[in-house]
Amino acid sequence: MTEPETETNPAMFGVAPRTRKQMLTKCIWIVIWFLYLTGPIGDLAEGDLSPADEALGWAGLLTFIVVYFALLFRHMTHRPLPSGPIRAAVLFIVALAVLLSWEIGPNWLVLFTFASVSVGVTQPFHVSRWAIPALAATLVLIGLRYSHVQVYLFAYALPCLLSGFAMVGVQHMIRTMQELRAAREEVARLAANEERLRLARDLHDLLGHSLSLITLKSELAGRMLPGTPEAAAQQVADIERVSRQALVDVREAVTGYRRPRLAVELAGVRAALRTAAIRADIDPALEQEHRGLTAEGEGALAWALREAVTNVVRHSGADRCEVLLTEEWEADERRYLCLSVIDDGTGPKRGGGHDGNGLIGLRERLALADGRLETGTARGGGFALRAYVPLGAPPLTGTAAHGTDHSPAPHHSPSGG
Repeated sequence: MTEPETETNPAMFGVAPRTRKQMLTKCIWIVIWFLYLTGPIGDLAEGDLSPADEALGWAGLLTFIVVYFALLFRHMTHRPLPSGPIRAAVLFIVALAVLLSWEIGPNWLVLFTFASVSVGVTQPFHVSRWAIPALAATLVLIGLRYSHVQVYLFAYALPCLLSGFAMVGVQHMIRTMQELRAAREEVARLAANEERLRLARDLHDLLGHSLSLITLKSELAGRMLPGTPEAAAQQVADIERVSRQALVDVREAVTGYRRPRLAVELAGVRAALRTAAIRADIDPALEQEHRGLTAEGEGALAWALREAVTNVVRHSGADRCEVLLTEEWEADERRYLCLSVIDDGTGPKRGGGHDGNGLIGLRERLALADGRLETGTARGGGFALRAYVPLGAPPLTGTAAHGTDHSPAPHHSPSGG
């Protein structure tokens, strides 16, 4: 993913050109600095040099321009060359700057600025941090040969230093931009993975419950035929209703707008337990409102209720299922709402050391709501699931009621929906 040309990045720093316009922009950013070569070009144009110096000047200046442009253009537009050829090209540019300024005149000292820029652009900082000052010192030493310009050496040396270290800063900025771009791509990838995980979790929770209920009702309708066709027709009508609701739920889950509510899930729980011939003991508190319960907390508890009852219906072999909702104070003085789903079934399998996909997803949902999940063996056998979510403001009067303690042992469920 490349960053397009913007007002904040007109030279496409750190980005390979993709169009002719971008290629031309990079070329202009290199060529525009050749305006500083007016001094050497003026010496050659005046014709005051000896034939040998003039020939050396033209050949050396053209070679300098070609090598300098090729080196920076390659570095800015393509994958950089290996360090060996780059270092050789930089040393060649430096040698030309020394030779031409020594042999022809002080106006050629400006070539050291270009040499300093090439060092700052192509060399790592541990090299450029001493090479750029060394170039400035060499410029001063050569300039001392020309007594009439010694007073102006500062005007040559300062641009040499500043230009080189400015390019060091630009290269650091480019590397930072590339790292930020890579980090942004990684964040986008992780966000997409998280969204896929959320969608998979939602679909599992939605379809696991609905398909289990459809399967049970289908088996029940099959047993009712042909003896009691009216009852079988009622079961078929329930199957149609559940399947339509499942379709709506899946659509809402895909769009990310569905937020389950305890009262809505409670109706489905009663139907699922009744169809499975499991006696349901439902705490009336499930139908009441609770002060301080956030939408995220209620959604997490609704998912917990659905997942727990789905597991009871599909895996427990229970005759009775108890659903409680209590407010509890923890040791940290925080008030929690606890949903307990307890059955008298077979309980956790021995040696079952891992949660299924349903309980794993449920733990993640509760964690997002700052809650937690506890599972294990209930008193008297069977399986117990307890889901906790924090409550906000404390009640106006009294202390929170502590429900009957059905705390399960720290044991994992054999079923995962």
